[in-house]
Amino acid sequence: MILLRRLLGDVLRRQRQRQGRTLREVSSSARVSLGYLSEVERGQKEASSELLSAICDALDVPMSEVMREVSDDLSLAELAQSSAAEAPAAPMRPLLGAVTSVTSVTAVPSAPDERITIKAPKKSAEAVDVVAA
Repeated sequence: MILLRRLLGDVLRRQRQRQGRTLREVSSSARVSLGYLSEVERGQKEASSELLSAICDALDVPMSEVMREVSDDLSLAELAQSSAAEAPAAPMRPLLGAVTSVTSVTAVPSAPDERITIKAPKKSAEAVDVVAA
């Protein structure tokens, strides 16, 4: 199950870390306890809209940017979850020359047709584009 509070917490933590700021600095600026902010970042507490607004103000990041990043992460999590659900129950023997592992996944969010590129290991130069409908 995908929990929105965990995705939101991950995005808030990334925003804070990109700025090189500590939990203490942001919690002080947002006027929220250090422990509570830590719990929000770890996805253990739901952030109210007022609290989220205060944290975004403290980070000097528009709430819409945070929510857009959460939405992008949610889309990728749903795609991964649906792919896992569609996976065959019994392990299948790979075909000769088939891709058996993934080295990177690149997403281009906010595009009209969201495109995700999945690249195979270096010894195989294959890449697969997946377009979410």
